[in-house]
Amino acid sequence: MTFLVGQQILQIKAGAPNNGRGEDNRGMVKQFTAGRGDKYPYVSAQAGRRWLRDSLPAGEPTSPVIRSGEGKKQQAYTRGRPDLYLDDDLFGYMIAVKADEAGAKKGESKTFMRDTVLATGTLVSVVPSKPVMDFGTMSRDFEPGTHPVIHEHEMYTADLAGDLLLDLPRVGTFETGGRTTKAALPGGLADEVVDKGGSEVVLRDVQCVRLPIEERRRRVAVLLRTMAMVKGGAKQSAHYGDRTPGLVILAPIRGGTNPFTRVIREREKATYFDADVLREEIEAWADELDGPVRIGWAPGFLGSQRDRAGSDLADLIKEERLVLGHPRTVLNTLAEEIESGERDSWFDDPR
Repeated sequence: MTFLVGQQILQIKAGAPNNGRGEDNRGMVKQFTAGRGDKYPYVSAQAGRRWLRDSLPAGEPTSPVIRSGEGKKQQAYTRGRPDLYLDDDLFGYMIAVKADEAGAKKGESKTFMRDTVLATGTLVSVVPSKPVMDFGTMSRDFEPGTHPVIHEHEMYTADLAGDLLLDLPRVGTFETGGRTTKAALPGGLADEVVDKGGSEVVLRDVQCVRLPIEERRRRVAVLLRTMAMVKGGAKQSAHYGDRTPGLVILAPIRGGTNPFTRVIREREKATYFDADVLREEIEAWADELDGPVRIGWAPGFLGSQRDRAGSDLADLIKEERLVLGHPRTVLNTLAEEIESGERDSWFDDPR
């Protein structure tokens, strides 16, 4: 079984991409305090996943959201149809519905849950960065001598890093039951998947139904291409900025351990790409890596570090154990390899 693991780093310039709760009529960005009072702005995993959903191609249907109840008893959930919708498949859900609405057979559980296939970490500033308070005024068409209305909000400049993991064997594979695993689909819909060309499989000792490999390849390729052109975030009218990764690391690895979380780190109060850490991790995990480590790095991001890394890691690049290129090129090339069937072994779980 193969997972795609790694990190993505976003470059935020005077931005406010994810807001927290306001205080005293001020807009606040999400942040936390660590160490000796250092401030670390962040973008929540929920927000980052929302950006991906909203950036999916126009022709890609997304799961409708159902809202029910009132007040504290409100609920909101998607349709829970991973067989129909890519986002339900990759992002997961928990849904409680009437049996007949879910296609369940009489007596079956009314609760269906799918653990996420795409795990995303919180995007946290690599280096402490204290947000500053910006303010604006509204005084248009006010009478002379009238005080303007003041509005305030925070913004910051920082490089945000977050971990990634994509469980490839579970893409398009839906649990139908198990002693410790809730069903992702009720029996009626599971039968429908098989009737439409799917198959029954056992994955990690759990009975499942699985979509055809062509659709599973397509879904991963769509996700990778979306990562290459993602857009979103709050305060775009005043703080518009690029939300595609300035740097992304992706590696196919058996077992799902992510050894590349320490490649991007702080050094001398700046974001630093540690080529020595990357090299040692590649050597240490050589027996588990199922292909080259891919690094998409936008020109100009982190100044001359990109050229220096290319020189320091030239032997790994020559041996085709490492790929270094533009994030869009690296992600799109990997999408093409997967969609063409070159990486079908990554979708299998022989154990």
